[in-house]
Amino acid sequence: MSRRSASSLLLGALSLLTTACLPGGGRAYTTERAPEPALRIYDSKASRFVSFREFANAVAKADMVFFGEQHDDPATHAAEHAVMAALGERRGHVVVTLEMFERDVQPLLDQYLGGVIGEKEFLAGARPWDRYTTDYRPMVELARVRGWPVVAANVPRRLASAVSRRGLAVLDTMNARDRGYVAKVNVCPKDAYYEKFAATMTGHSAGGGPPTAADQSAMAQMTDRFYEAQCLKDEAMGEAVADAYARAPRGSVIFHVDGAFHSDSRLGTVERALRRAPKASSVVLTAVPVADLGKAKGSDHASKADYVLFTRAPK
Repeated sequence: MSRRSASSLLLGALSLLTTACLPGGGRAYTTERAPEPALRIYDSKASRFVSFREFANAVAKADMVFFGEQHDDPATHAAEHAVMAALGERRGHVVVTLEMFERDVQPLLDQYLGGVIGEKEFLAGARPWDRYTTDYRPMVELARVRGWPVVAANVPRRLASAVSRRGLAVLDTMNARDRGYVAKVNVCPKDAYYEKFAATMTGHSAGGGPPTAADQSAMAQMTDRFYEAQCLKDEAMGEAVADAYARAPRGSVIFHVDGAFHSDSRLGTVERALRRAPKASSVVLTAVPVADLGKAKGSDHASKADYVLFTRAPK
């Protein structure tokens, strides 16, 4: 399902804010007030479904909004854009932090947002995720036209890969430049988040009969290393969110987008951001694609987030 079809059942676009051309050339981008996407929103605390307007009014009161996405769901990305626009309508200034860009490309991101370089040059060096054009570009362009910062929140992939092979101890061997791309403090306890991560790893393991003791030991070691790489990412994103909150003008809202595993149940990135900014108020959203919106069961997913955004799954 395309972004166009995912947004077809809308209440309608509202006011036209402005129109701008890409710096250095490229097609024009129009910052319309994002229409309300085809979804159902479940308020986990109230145990009921709510309208987009009621949801947006409530969410906009928070200092930090965490959106846990399903990477391959076009309707999820339409919802992200709509939520970001709705926050801007209600709060005026939004700081966007994204898992989808790594910290070492922040200078390029800033240059593009500031009109110093064009989109072609930006994308050539920024290592955008697959389907950037359809999935994430609308948010970046809305931020660019509105003058909102966009923070590259994730660690460079090569550093996370190094930790997945050698563990967090590898941080002590990094040069100053690379160490600067990593959070100052990295904590990786074997807590509820670890149990959730380990269960996922077990589910991904290939089976060919009962595992031997050696197999179990090897799997445990691999799980621990991969978990440390996961923690590295969460610490970096949590630090990015907290730093953005500390630096933002009064009245700003931080809008962070990551894969749902990083923020569901207020674990991972959320926990690490709030550890650094304990006075900040926060709201956690999670996207859940379903085949039939009319049959969505909010109570089945209420433990994941303050609001569950059910989207129509691609066919």
